Amino acid sequence: MGENGGANCYQQLAFTPASVSVEVSHAHKLQEAFECYDDDGRAKRTGTLWTASAHIVTAVIGSGVLSLAWAIAQLGWVAGPVVMLLFSFVTYYTSTLLADCYRSGDPIAGKRNYSYTDAVHAYLGGLKVKLCGFIQYANLFGVAIGYTIASSISMMAIKRSNCFHERGHENPCHASSNPYMIMFGIAEIFLSQIPDFDQIWWLSIVAAVMSFTYSSIGLALGIVQVIANKGFKGSLTGISIGAVSPTQKIWRSLQALGDIAFAYSFSLILIEIQDTIKAPPPSEAKVMKKASVVSIAVTTFFYMLCGCMGYAAFGDGAPGNLLTGFGFYNPYWLLDIANAAIVVHLVGAYQVFCQPLFAFVEKWAIRTWPDSTFITKEVAVPLTPTKRYRLSLFRLVWRSTFVVLTTVISMLLPFFNDVVALLGALGFWPLTVYFPVEMYIVQKRIPRWSLRWVCLQMLSLGCLVITIAAAVGSVAGIFTDLKVYHPFKTTS
Repeated sequence: MGENGGANCYQQLAFTPASVSVEVSHAHKLQEAFECYDDDGRAKRTGTLWTASAHIVTAVIGSGVLSLAWAIAQLGWVAGPVVMLLFSFVTYYTSTLLADCYRSGDPIAGKRNYSYTDAVHAYLGGLKVKLCGFIQYANLFGVAIGYTIASSISMMAIKRSNCFHERGHENPCHASSNPYMIMFGIAEIFLSQIPDFDQIWWLSIVAAVMSFTYSSIGLALGIVQVIANKGFKGSLTGISIGAVSPTQKIWRSLQALGDIAFAYSFSLILIEIQDTIKAPPPSEAKVMKKASVVSIAVTTFFYMLCGCMGYAAFGDGAPGNLLTGFGFYNPYWLLDIANAAIVVHLVGAYQVFCQPLFAFVEKWAIRTWPDSTFITKEVAVPLTPTKRYRLSLFRLVWRSTFVVLTTVISMLLPFFNDVVALLGALGFWPLTVYFPVEMYIVQKRIPRWSLRWVCLQMLSLGCLVITIAAAVGSVAGIFTDLKVYHPFKTTS
């Protein structure tokens, strides 16, 4: 079970012979129960700093890292790195505020909030709960679409890379993304049947390793290209007017903000990750804050290297996706390895983001139709002599339908950069800044118009302006793409 030690405890208690169990003292039974269950009666959580960090890295170092060279190309050597550092600081600061909201009241023994929406319900209540839930789950749905698009682009890049190697760089090597989206969807249908978030810890670790693999390859190729160029490309202000129109310069700069915001998006699943961490001491909040520091520091380091080296290698011509835009052609086998690592990572990241949405819908269905056997019944399917899988027909149908729907929408809108930027824009302010700030103000009882309150509100307002600007730029980019796109017939 990995992060959830309850299964072993359950087996130990469930299969104790009756003759022995009668002799076990009441105190011993209580001790066993204490060892097997947390203070909320759920199976003992066993997540650590490192498993939480792996979940965050899997969520954060995703496909977004590959668009950072393009984003810096729009902003230039000055604004690009500054914006990236600014987003990393804001994300870290607000994640510490959000981590304190996992428990209501006492930070050690207070009531647990199992999801982001639960935390908003505990501290803010009212309409804000529904608003938060809609934004969070709509964003998770959007992330699933974005990752399906990104994975198909990487799989298509492997085929095209081999084609370029065999037929030369002048050959267009057209390929359709649709078959690859379908392949990705089939894989996710199987993996989506993993029942709970705490059972995908191994998938997060594999995905995190893959993210470092392709990021390192992208970095190495960028360094080699800079050496080949005998210097750094790029300018202080980014792509110049003339190469693009003034209007395009504005839209692209705004879209770049969205790309960078998406590259740091994990707040929408922070509470769910924190709910896998074992009980105090130390408190879950302290562990989560350390995990946030480790993860954001590592990802920012990689982001700066990959984004800046990509821009240094290609200058204003930096591709929208560093490893699939064919700024690099050789060594083709290394590009294949990098793109395969991207696909494996995105397979895991899809589950990290979608498990909270799966859980929300299934809990709602059980509350709404508690007497329905279709929804509540589980069938034990033996996997090994000692392990059984709990097959739920509702889970099978609902999760498979979800994956099919995201796959079809991805086939309709395969605009990687624009979709990534729009997702980043829509989720950044409300989920990363607004709700954490508002919950923190309520939790700490910060007086209105005090210096601390004003500073927090200024932070929130500033991020709102950035979100609106990035969303406008992204929508403009999508409309531009739609003018030349025919659904289900796209090739690259």
